[in-house]
Amino acid sequence: MEGIAIRLRDLRKSFGETTAVAGIDLEVRDGEFFSMLGPSGSGKTTVLRLIAGFETPTGGRIELAGQDVTGLAPFERDVHTVFQDYALFPHMTVEQNVAYPLRIGKVPKAERLVRARKALAEVRLEGFGKRRPGQLSGGQRQRVALARALVGRPRVLLLDEPLGALDLKLREQMQVELKELQREVGITFVFVTHDQEEALTMSDRIAVFHQGRIEQVGTPAEVYERPASPFVASFVGTSNLLEGEAAHRVVGTPGTYSIRPEKIRILKESADADLPEHTSATGTVAEVVYLGDVTRFLVDLDAGGRLAALQQNLETSSADVAAYRGTRVRLLWHRRHAVEVPGSR
Repeated sequence: MEGIAIRLRDLRKSFGETTAVAGIDLEVRDGEFFSMLGPSGSGKTTVLRLIAGFETPTGGRIELAGQDVTGLAPFERDVHTVFQDYALFPHMTVEQNVAYPLRIGKVPKAERLVRARKALAEVRLEGFGKRRPGQLSGGQRQRVALARALVGRPRVLLLDEPLGALDLKLREQMQVELKELQREVGITFVFVTHDQEEALTMSDRIAVFHQGRIEQVGTPAEVYERPASPFVASFVGTSNLLEGEAAHRVVGTPGTYSIRPEKIRILKESADADLPEHTSATGTVAEVVYLGDVTRFLVDLDAGGRLAALQQNLETSSADVAAYRGTRVRLLWHRRHAVEVPGSR
């Protein structure tokens, strides 16, 4: 049976009259890459700070590897935190920055040097030890912050939106590198982000936060394909929510249904859509959005409501897709892709 790295029980935190965390129960397993995903103000960063010991809970319990650490100071917890702003010492060399936690822990100088160089190698910064942070790029400074966090081999690494300050291309590169690093070192990573793509790309499991509560915990596929609430369906990726009378007319039963745009095929209105286990609906293309590799079609259904559908631009230009505005089309999807959102009836 897998061990539990972090266990939260009825964790609560208020700031004056404002409730930031409203009674959370959560378990994070040893060695997993776990993401806490949610919009600004959803409580995810407050939970990370509670785990780290930077905030004191209003109520509840925090356990690390089975030990109650609720009342312990940050330095008494076997965790380390990486922040978005790197928090490096500008007057120290890279090597000195990485070795700093070992220096505080009174590790002998020779051992500090060996371990710091090993940590720098793990983040692909061999040969950078004598430079200062001001001589590095943003991505390199983030790697130094990671090396410093890993050099003491904490049981849990907490990462508070560490890629937020990087440009898109570097951020995508760091997503891959961060996941590879986590696999190599085998440490539990708890990653806070508001970026759905980051969470889906890197995580073993995701907790989706909303208004101080957890809406759903699951693998990326579970959260994306089978959202547990209307909020999860709309926040994680792009989704259509078909509800009310329109859902009744199209799907055949009342409720709210999530249908991902990439699951929908766009056909001519006259196309034969009598396929087993499929549902179709006719409508008018209200708008098209050319995105380079794909085009998003917004279709007003005859039954009511609007659905978005994605189509790959294999041989299509922006001029081609513009001609679709105002045309009549038929949308087709497999019935299993219309997922009823729990609690919607």
